[in-house]
Amino acid sequence: MTTKTPTTPARPEPQPGILKIAPYVPGRSDVPAGVTLVKLSANESPLGASPKAAEASRAMADRIHVYPEGSSRALRTALGEVHGLDPDRIVCGFGSDDLLHLLAQVYLGEGDAAVMSQYGFNVYPIITRGASAEIIMAPETDYRADVDALLAAVTERTRIVFLANPNNPTGTYLSAAEVNRLHAGLRPDILLVIDNAYAEYVTADDYEVGVRLVDAAENVVMVRTFSKMGIAGERVGWMYGPAHVVDAVNRIRGPFNVSLSGQAAAEAAARDTEFTARLCAHNARWREWLAASLSSNAIRVPPSQGNFVLALFATPEISRAAFTALRDQGLLVREMHSYGITNGLRISIGLEPDMRRVVEVLKDFGAKGPVDGEQR
Repeated sequence: MTTKTPTTPARPEPQPGILKIAPYVPGRSDVPAGVTLVKLSANESPLGASPKAAEASRAMADRIHVYPEGSSRALRTALGEVHGLDPDRIVCGFGSDDLLHLLAQVYLGEGDAAVMSQYGFNVYPIITRGASAEIIMAPETDYRADVDALLAAVTERTRIVFLANPNNPTGTYLSAAEVNRLHAGLRPDILLVIDNAYAEYVTADDYEVGVRLVDAAENVVMVRTFSKMGIAGERVGWMYGPAHVVDAVNRIRGPFNVSLSGQAAAEAAARDTEFTARLCAHNARWREWLAASLSSNAIRVPPSQGNFVLALFATPEISRAAFTALRDQGLLVREMHSYGITNGLRISIGLEPDMRRVVEVLKDFGAKGPVDGEQR
């Protein structure tokens, strides 16, 4: 029989870092009774899923009694063919969050630290503290990651630098030259994690996903997702990295961490480049229209390369009133309190009628109204 000592806890206790975590809070999905919900809070695909991906998922219905192929081989092959990558250097996961968690488990521990930008994706603090490490936030310049600030935040304890590019929730990005400068300033034992969740929506000419950097270095990985491409419900992400990182992650990865239907849907989505191009074109058109329509002295929109915009209001009170006015019309957007942006609303790009309704409601909060021109 085990004897309880005076220092023995009265119940099982989690590791110290766990209780320092602020749980991830998803966007709300409630609107007043009788009002039709238009969800513009989760950065989901405005055009739904690729028809080919939906059909591939349905085709798995009579096979759900069997385990999926453990390494997502067919999906990795498709990704390799579409993006010109070595499939053996790709790891697939249950969404990109799964892969970020695995990277933190592999490379962070007690006494270590990870660096991220001030308004970076708020999963990074969760996975860092979950690994008993410390998160260090580097200040941003005008809602954009600052390479010099990120490098200044690095210490001898730093083991990972997380960079969301483009960033959620600001929509801003770093050019390929700036990402290369960031990497050049890091020690070789620091892993640079480039999180490209919104890569499919980027239209900037000076942007790169980081493949060349991954191929040229031993301390860079690129993480991607299918969630923003229309199959968020299947939860599929992927990572491209050096062979030694892939080997380490595969050693602790769940053996069947991507479902049967998820693998099939993601493979079809990856190969349906025509649908991806249509999704990007729709997003670019209405992202620019929405940003231009909202821009005024009272509502500021930082230039976005994601499938959303960040609307910044003069005060937190105006932002809250704008959120409520939109919600009362069934237009649900995302408040940014969890990121420390108390005067901001993140608005996902949706269909044309929804975008026009958003602008119409926000006229009372300082927006100029729709922009006349060819996009009408």
